[in-house]
Parts: sequence; structure tokens; C-alpha cells
Amino acid sequence: MATRNAPSTPRTELIADAALRLLAERGMRGLTHRAVDAAAGLPQGSTSNHARTRQALLETAVRRLAEREAAVLAMDELPPALGGEAEGGGGGDLLDALTLALHRYLTTHRALLVARYELALEASRRPELREFYDRAGSRFRTPLNALMAASGSAEPERHALSLIAWCEGLMFSCAVGSYHSAVPSREELRTGFGELLHGMLGTGTGPRA
Repeated sequence: MATRNAPSTPRTELIADAALRLLAERGMRGLTHRAVDAAAGLPQGSTSNHARTRQALLETAVRRLAEREAAVLAMDELPPALGGEAEGGGGGDLLDALTLALHRYLTTHRALLVARYELALEASRRPELREFYDRAGSRFRTPLNALMAASGSAEPERHALSLIAWCEGLMFSCAVGSYHSAVPSREELRTGFGELLHGMLGTGTGPRA
């Protein structure tokens, strides 16, 4: 079984990417070791050598999901937590960075979202995967909490949760829900973010005039 903190290797990434692709295309039932071998173009038994159990395979997929989401969301594009108007950061930079990340996800990485929903549902049924899934996702919450605090939030954790919930709801609706064929434009997303942040922070981060 792969160790939980094992570094990524080209073969590990190949297996994990194939697993995520299968989850998006076929759902949880379509995720088997043999199917991953075939999807990755590897000899039969390769995935089992890397992740002998289903739990290990799911953990491999969750770990890779977190890596790929980090690249899509590009947290380094957000203004530095200590930045602000005086240092060239400010509400406009925050809105632009959040808008770019969400629009990128909805337009070019929708399959990754579907795979995430499959893994999240499976984690709700597997306590051992729940713990692993939550730990992998925590890497996004801490910097967002810091960013909300730096933006003037008196309750950064609560406001970060509200921001995440808004994003999650919009992504679900536009990826697999009733708005799947109506992805908002970047300007529409920016307006939505602005309204939300203005309501929470009372700053000049509302819609453009």
C-alpha cells in the first residue's frame, strides 16, 4: 500500500490522473485497478503494485486531486496576506484573482470537479477516507482564512466558510447541476464575488461602476 506521504513520481501521477479521469467518466463503480491500468496504458497489475487496496487507490486519487486543484486555483495568484491598498493589493486584486481561479475551473477543468464530487461522496461513506480527504483539503482553508483577516474581516473563519460555500454551490450548479450549460462570464463572476465580499467586509469590493 502506498504511504500517505509518498512523493509523487511520473508513474504515480499517471495512475492518479487515470483514476480521476475514470471517476469523472464512469463514476465510482468504474474505478478498478484493472480499469486504471487500461486507462493509463500500463501493464496489468501496475496499479495494484502501487496501491494494493481500494483505500490506497482512493487516497492516491485524493492526493493527486489536491495537487491539481492547487494548480487550478493558483493560491499564489491571490494578493499576499499582508498586502493591502498601501502595498498595491486591495479589493480589486482579490476580486480579479478569485474570478480568474473560478472561471478557469468552470471552463477548462470541469471533469476534475466531477471527480471531486465522486470522491467527496465516497468519503461520506468511508471514515478512513473522510479523514484523508479533509486533511488534503485543509491546505486551501488556512491561506483563505489569513486572506480574509488581512482584508479586514472581523470573523475570518466564518467569512472564509461563506466564500467557500458560495463558490462550491456555484461550481456544483454549473458543472453538474441545472446551470451546467450556462457558465457565467468572468465579469459576471467578478460581480458576484464583489457583492459577496462587499456584504461581508463592507469594503469597496462591490461591482464595478
